[in-house]
Amino acid sequence: MQIDVLEIEDTRAKLLIYDADPFIVNALRRTLMSDIPKMAIEEVDFHLGPIGTTEGGRVADGSSPLFDEIIAHRLGLIPIPTDLKRFNRRDECDHEPEKSCPLCTITYTLHKVGPCTVYSGDLEPINGPEFRPRDELIPIVELSEGQAIYITANAVLGTGKEHAKWQVTSGVGYKYYPSVTIDDSKCTDCRRCIEICPENVFEEMDGKVVVKNPENCSLCNTCVDECPDSIKVEGDRTKFIFSFETDGSLSAEETLKYALQHLADRFEALRESVSELK
Repeated sequence: MQIDVLEIEDTRAKLLIYDADPFIVNALRRTLMSDIPKMAIEEVDFHLGPIGTTEGGRVADGSSPLFDEIIAHRLGLIPIPTDLKRFNRRDECDHEPEKSCPLCTITYTLHKVGPCTVYSGDLEPINGPEFRPRDELIPIVELSEGQAIYITANAVLGTGKEHAKWQVTSGVGYKYYPSVTIDDSKCTDCRRCIEICPENVFEEMDGKVVVKNPENCSLCNTCVDECPDSIKVEGDRTKFIFSFETDGSLSAEETLKYALQHLADRFEALRESVSELK
């Protein structure tokens, strides 16, 4: 399997994979969706009772218009910056079970008094400012006069196969690399394919219709339906365009490198297990 990077940004990537079979590419897709570890908030302690005063001098209590379970669920879905070299899984850390430590846990505090809207940027990381949520404008709850929220939350490592809040990637997909050809001897030069193509694959050049952006082709065959005698669209079953996005907890480059190494380790473990069979 060979991989060329077509585009890569902080949270998205587009790859060209060739000399590969569909099951290999699908294994990469499933790994990106289910096996990449990331930090997510797992435990939330709510402090009840009087916890502050409003601007008007009114005592605010630890209440909000949402159930604590809903707020905890929303906190769990906030992307947390993840350093895979720094943290261990809690069940692999050298301390008592169900206890937290700086090697496996990021602890946050949140203290807000209404009226206000509480955002992800209000989470204060105890482990260091580098763990502040990168997207600071994710709304959590809106507090009214006399309402307040004071919580302590712990984020730990997990994977997408355990819960969706630990899923790093979204929009993970691939398609066969499109091969679009035009038979000039049969082309009537009607240019209808330029107008109807939803992906702007074709353009006119020197009085002829040419294929300008073959990678944009979605294999919808709209052009073939319009010009069946002159245009041929096929998908190469050994060549794929692969794309994915991350939620910001890990960069696209970090995510891809981890996924490829994880796949290589699993295949090697399988090879060793098979070699031991007699």
